[in-house]
Amino acid sequence: MSPAADERDQIRAAMDRILGGTPQRSNGALTIVALATEADVPRNALTQRHLDLKNEFYEKVRARGEMPDSEKRLRRQLVKAKELRAEALKEIERLRTDNEALVGALHQVVMENRQLRLQLTQQPNNVHVLPTQPQPPAR
Repeated sequence: MSPAADERDQIRAAMDRILGGTPQRSNGALTIVALATEADVPRNALTQRHLDLKNEFYEKVRARGEMPDSEKRLRRQLVKAKELRAEALKEIERLRTDNEALVGALHQVVMENRQLRLQLTQQPNNVHVLPTQPQPPAR
């Protein structure tokens, strides 16, 4: 038997053990990593040389009404990403509201500043500088 045929037989036997719930070498997870471990072959044997067996494994998993562990993990990540996106959108809306309030406050302060400057220019010059030291008496 050729090494490739032997490898394929190992993979098929590992598939049967995992799907039968009797793994010997792996944790029995429904993943390619667990299948490769169970078959005692490198992972790339399934991802590069025997793609048909990888696809067959996933088809059998789905046919049983189950979902591969990798898909479960991705679905959990998707849920988490959606939650984070919703939180980010709320934060963005809060920041927009805060920004509008700050722009309004800044505009009000600028207008008050202009008004005060105008009042200063319109007041008579009634401020006199007082000497800091007493002047000597005039003789």
